[in-house]
Amino acid sequence: MKSTACSAAVLLAASFLATATAHAAGDAAAGKKVFAKCMACHEAATDKNKIGPSLHGVMGRTAGTLASFEAKYSDAMKAAGAGGLVWDEANFAAYVKAPKEKIPGNKMAFPGLKDDADIANVIAYLEEVAKQ
Repeated sequence: MKSTACSAAVLLAASFLATATAHAAGDAAAGKKVFAKCMACHEAATDKNKIGPSLHGVMGRTAGTLASFEAKYSDAMKAAGAGGLVWDEANFAAYVKAPKEKIPGNKMAFPGLKDDADIANVIAYLEEVAKQ
């Protein structure tokens, strides 16, 4: 029984590492095309807010803390940030895949991106435009 639990833990860790690597290896040009689905509500290349907060420089930001959008965040997003949620590749991927599952009660109406490659590509795009 102990070896089964250990094997499961090793498989889970390997799965996490594979997912993290896939995100880091995303295609920014493809991500820009996928991000078109997000552009009605979010900006990525500038600090301009729309219906949703700017995602320019989002990686490394604590959830619900962009000063220029603070008054518009849901209580759920503010609570997630207060609880320590920082946007990194893994957290952002989980949120974009299933926003209502990652942060129940958030205001984002978007149902999520289901394709892991699309998510990895969007992350690569966001990381690229943050450097500009």
